[in-house]
Amino acid sequence: MIVLTVDQRGSTRAGDNVPDLLLRLESWTRGRAGLNLAFERTVGDEVQGVLDGTADGAELAVDLTLDLLRDQGWSVGIGVGSVELPLPKVSRDARGPAFYRARDAVERAKSRAKGVSVAVEGPGGAGGSSRAREIESLLRLLGAIRARRTPQGWEAADTLASLADRPGRQKIAAQALGISEQAVSQRVRAALWQEEEGVRPVVVRLLAELAEQGGATSSAPDGATEDDVHDERGDLEP
Repeated sequence: MIVLTVDQRGSTRAGDNVPDLLLRLESWTRGRAGLNLAFERTVGDEVQGVLDGTADGAELAVDLTLDLLRDQGWSVGIGVGSVELPLPKVSRDARGPAFYRARDAVERAKSRAKGVSVAVEGPGGAGGSSRAREIESLLRLLGAIRARRTPQGWEAADTLASLADRPGRQKIAAQALGISEQAVSQRVRAALWQEEEGVRPVVVRLLAELAEQGGATSSAPDGATEDDVHDERGDLEP
């Protein structure tokens, strides 16, 4: 499964933005497949949600991460691996390697600059660790692209994203924005929007593959799996 742990940046200066974030997360996830446990505050300025390890869950995880990075007020940790089943009603009561990895990941993400403050932790065996780093690098690249996007670039990107992918989409976007089709094309090129759209499904696929490798459950009755022991000792890569 996939666990997202999100921590507010600079909360002592900005105040508590968690209630607003939870409302936005509820809106972003409404009607979307792949969510197992809704996001909730766990401790302090931190929220956590649980997504399934399918393509739907991976796509939702990537979309939410990029939305959170765009806000630039949050650090995002993605933990991939097994969890103890059955899942409890709330994520703060859940256990398993995926949760420990999400905790390690968000701690690493906090040291990153805003807009790219994301980290990914996955199973260490069979290349899982290197796959997690690949996903992390691609997410940071997309975050950096989006962090440099101008308001005009975002206006074009958001308008195009709201339209069905079919011929003539840029013309429709131009009409909606009240600008020429050529101006839309210029904004799209400057915003690297098409490049982002090309990379995003690659990240989703890699994350879904990593989640499939990680498994869904912890088999030990008390949850004391070998992965748990390694995670609690901090033996995973920092």
